[in-house]
Amino acid sequence: MPELPEVELTRRHLEPVLSGAVVDDTEVRHERMVRRQPPGSDFAALLVGRRIEAADRHGKLLLFPLDDGRIWVMHLGMSGRLAVGESDAEGHTRVLVRLRRRPDVRFVDPRTFGFTAVLTAGELQEGPGAHLGPDALEALPSVDELADVLSGRSAPLKAVLLDQQVLAGLGNIYADEVLFRARLRPDRQAGSLSHAEVRALRRAVRPVLEAGLRYGGTSLGDLAYLLPDGRAGEYLGRLHAYGRDGDPCRRCGAVIRRTVIRQRSAHYCPECQR
Repeated sequence: MPELPEVELTRRHLEPVLSGAVVDDTEVRHERMVRRQPPGSDFAALLVGRRIEAADRHGKLLLFPLDDGRIWVMHLGMSGRLAVGESDAEGHTRVLVRLRRRPDVRFVDPRTFGFTAVLTAGELQEGPGAHLGPDALEALPSVDELADVLSGRSAPLKAVLLDQQVLAGLGNIYADEVLFRARLRPDRQAGSLSHAEVRALRRAVRPVLEAGLRYGGTSLGDLAYLLPDGRAGEYLGRLHAYGRDGDPCRRCGAVIRRTVIRQRSAHYCPECQR
């Protein structure tokens, strides 16, 4: 958390603020946030004075191409968010970027699991972008391509969906929701799916992600994720599986269960998901 919908919503909110903006100043308040900056290079020095050309995304990575060919990269981690023109009332701003004649942008991250860096295209591909598979929203593999990836795999289906080499952007929340929509148990061996089940799995991905986008993403009780304008996402109350253990299934009324798969929680309906 945040996952693809939350990161994409952040990108959409930031695009009109950042695209074409010139960076006037950068203040790194917690050095851990720039831990992915290559040795011998200075994050602030590489960013200050540069014009931001666009606002892109791949999976959970935010990518802002700069006018010198480098890319400003951000990953929100577990508790990160970006705030625009907001005061630092909570004291968790870790990186502050001041823009010329535009609002400040703050990287707020209480737990500092997120990171930011200014990288060349090669450094991105060798570092944070290495081993990222196709974007789950923009480059969803075909049924046959997905079947080939799953074929022969004994790993649980939930674990495979969390593998960013398979689909970039899915995390714990939306993987549970995709599996619920596809009527597949999270502990099924990935290689055991029939071609029809792979088709159902693929068909479930986009509607789930688009619903997350439509309702502003998922803000949990800790409000770690907020939109850049400070509003909370509204998708939490519409979830079918994630976090609903002990509650009735919205589809059949059976009690939603929780299990642990490779140290990650998984929520499912024992009747709808077989």
